[in-house]
Amino acid sequence: MSYIDIGVNLTNNRFNDDYHEVIERARQHGVSAQIITGTSALESQQAFKLASQYSDLFSTAGCHPHDAKDFKPSDLEILKELLHNEKVVAVGECGLDFNRNFSPPDIQLEVFEHQLQLACDTQKPLFIHERDADQEMVQLLQQYQSKLPKAVIHCFTGSQSSLEQYLDMGLYIGITGWICDERRGQDLAQMVHLIPDDKLMIETDAPFLTPRDLTKEQKKQLKSNRNEPFLMPHVAQKVASCRQQSLQELASNCYNNTVAFFQLSITKNINAKEH
Repeated sequence: MSYIDIGVNLTNNRFNDDYHEVIERARQHGVSAQIITGTSALESQQAFKLASQYSDLFSTAGCHPHDAKDFKPSDLEILKELLHNEKVVAVGECGLDFNRNFSPPDIQLEVFEHQLQLACDTQKPLFIHERDADQEMVQLLQQYQSKLPKAVIHCFTGSQSSLEQYLDMGLYIGITGWICDERRGQDLAQMVHLIPDDKLMIETDAPFLTPRDLTKEQKKQLKSNRNEPFLMPHVAQKVASCRQQSLQELASNCYNNTVAFFQLSITKNINAKEH
């Protein structure tokens, strides 16, 4: 079985010393491609640079709502330039986070609108972050809906009503190891079956959101409890179980959805390193 991790923060400093080993370990566990998340103009440049070194890596270009307060007009030009590259497959991580408000809500809204327009102009799909801002998110997406390309709500953790709203709008849903958390992932585990087979994708959000239900053997492979993309099969198995679906069917659907959504060109024979 093959998996594609749609959200890996591989430029995070927790991967600085061993990112190649992390990529290789993921391959050995059936992860045939990874999409590295860009969260600011600088991080997006770094994500593209890293993706350019490996045939099975791709990247996104965007500004995370946490970083919206630091967004400059020149950053928009950097993102536009990056999105001309085939390796850069989505606009994002962008969106709204009214849970922690690391950036003021009005600034978040403004910066997100810039990126919605960017998606309309480039017709590259949206990789969206949303926390406690579903109504504002829906309102903005509806404003741009006639011109917007496809969009995925990455790392969905919201309510059933917001899930249903997103699905009604034709959005895709990304599920992480949050679903493996017995404390806060129970609601998600109970509603994940509502996502149609053709709208579901899976991800790790590494190094964050390490699944809490790992075996001792799996935990031994982790460095300082750092989540890694090699745990994709573990996340997939949990999602499949919650959906009362075979792992084979779940993995196949998610793989096909991801390739089509991001228009990925994946080669069968992976070169270990190309630089």
